[in-house]
Parts: sequence; structure tokens; C-alpha cells
Amino acid sequence: MNGKLFSRCISAVCITFVALSCSAQSKVYMTRDISAEGLVQIYEALGVKAEGKVCVKISTGESAESNQLKPELIKQLVRRVNGTLVECCTAYGGNRQDVSKHWAAVEERGYKDVATVDLMDEYGEMRIPVKDSTHIKADIVGNHLRCYDYMINLAHFKGHTMGGFGGVLKNASIGVASTNGKAYIHSAGRTDNVSDLWGKVKETPQDEFLESMAAAAQAVHDYFGGKMLYINVMNNLSVDCDCDGHPHAPEMKDVGILASTDPVALDKACVDLVFNYDSKTGDDAKALQERINTRHGIHTIEHAEKIGLGTTNYQLISIDLR
Repeated sequence: MNGKLFSRCISAVCITFVALSCSAQSKVYMTRDISAEGLVQIYEALGVKAEGKVCVKISTGESAESNQLKPELIKQLVRRVNGTLVECCTAYGGNRQDVSKHWAAVEERGYKDVATVDLMDEYGEMRIPVKDSTHIKADIVGNHLRCYDYMINLAHFKGHTMGGFGGVLKNASIGVASTNGKAYIHSAGRTDNVSDLWGKVKETPQDEFLESMAAAAQAVHDYFGGKMLYINVMNNLSVDCDCDGHPHAPEMKDVGILASTDPVALDKACVDLVFNYDSKTGDDAKALQERINTRHGIHTIEHAEKIGLGTTNYQLISIDLR
């Protein structure tokens, strides 16, 4: 992404929020430098320190072809905070619902070369409270979540077949949920048994699923007492999630890395950058915009703000201009 385009994107987003200056703004930091060094710099820009037993929530991806964040990109940050990489098993079969296959995938993709890895639901699950019990009455997560004092939510921002997009809100909700917890969120509380999932998904209105994701993300945030920070890496911007083993090739170029202590502001800033993108031949955001719109993806952000997880009123700050 060149300097002119970056400036136009920032201007478009900031102008949108000038009218909202009467209310509190959350700070969202951004760098165009998508590198191991850039990731450390965006962490430092937040001005908060991940302390205690730190977990770094990533997606290990469905295949080597998927667009998950690669070990060489994340290793400096993980080592900087002495973090443990954490994941949970999936709810849709594939090579990550089975624990032994998931461990094989983790090793094959090089994550064990970066840091200690913990599949948090390998030995069980637990329920944590939700504030918004409209659809789900608890959040069912891997029981190793209780082993950690602080979470860095390190997400790959991209499209998603069901949710429209995946960022830090999805990574904190679906990503931290156990296999049965994923079924519970996807079905908006209709089942907490993964064997019943796909029949119940057909019965679940889209907005109820999106609202359940927001509620689960808030549950994780509250579980840590706010001791979380959030990072979205906007690269390999396919319309498909990293849970797709054969994702569609990205049609728009990489944008950058964004970070905040407010997950709502962060995901909103990323969505705004997509919708204010200066598309051209060979670098077109239209497919990702359509994926978000057709799944009503913005509603996850809207509901997360409604229930008090964060605000869509933000200030976008480039650390490249310092």
C-alpha cells in the first residue's frame, strides 16, 4: 500500500468520525510495515505491557494453503512477551477438530518452533459468564484459559464465509471457544453439542449468530478483567477465512497492522479501511466488501458496541508518521 493511498484511507476514516468527537474515542494504531519488526512496534505503540502468564491467541489455519499468520511473522512479538501460543479445536471436522491431527498441523506449520503451544480445550472445557445472555447463557471455552493472566488477541483480518469477516471479535469468541462452545455460538444457544451443530445452524437467524459472537467476545474480555490487547494483521485479504483449506486468492493488496485495547474500535477501523479502499484493476476491495455486506458482518461490531464491549468512535493513528 503506497503512501498516497494510506493517507487517503486515513483521511476517509478520520473525517467520518469528526462529528462524533463529543464522545470518548478509542485509539487505534496503524503501521504499513507488515513484518516481525512492525508487529513489535505496533505492540509498543499501545503503551501497555502484557504481564504475568501471557497467552497469544492465533489461528493455526486449516492447511498450508490457508492464510493464517505465519510463525516467522509472529515470533518476535511472542518471544518479546514470553508468550504461549494458544488455540482451540474446530467444530467442522477437518484436520483441527481431532486433537492429534491438530497437534500434527501445529508442528508441520512451524508454530512449535516459535514458542510453547497450548490447545486449550485438549483436556476439557469450562463455562465463563456472559453479560449479554440474550442468546447464549455462558461462553464455553477451553479450560486451559484459566492458566493465563493476560491475552494478546493476534488475529488475521480477512473475510469469512459465515460471519462476513474475521478479526479480533471472532478470534476472541469462536477462536477461544471449545469445539462444543463453537457449536453453541454458531447456533446462538440452540445446542452445545457439536454433533447437532449443522442442523441447528440452519435454524439460526444470521443476526443471532453475530450477536452471540459479540457476547462471547465480551465474556473473554471480562474474564481477563480487561487485561487484553488486540491486533489485526490486514494481509492476504481473501474473502475466505483461515479455516478454509483452499481459500480464494486475495483480490486486494495488503494494508497494514492495526492495534488497540478496544476490540470494537479495532475491527471497525479495519472494516472502514476496506470500505474506503481506493480500488483499481488488480487491487480491488469489492469482493471483500460484498462478503461483509451479504453476511451483515457489521452487525457483530454494532452489537458489541451496544452491549458495552467498546466503541465505534475511534482515532486512527499512524505510527509511520512519527
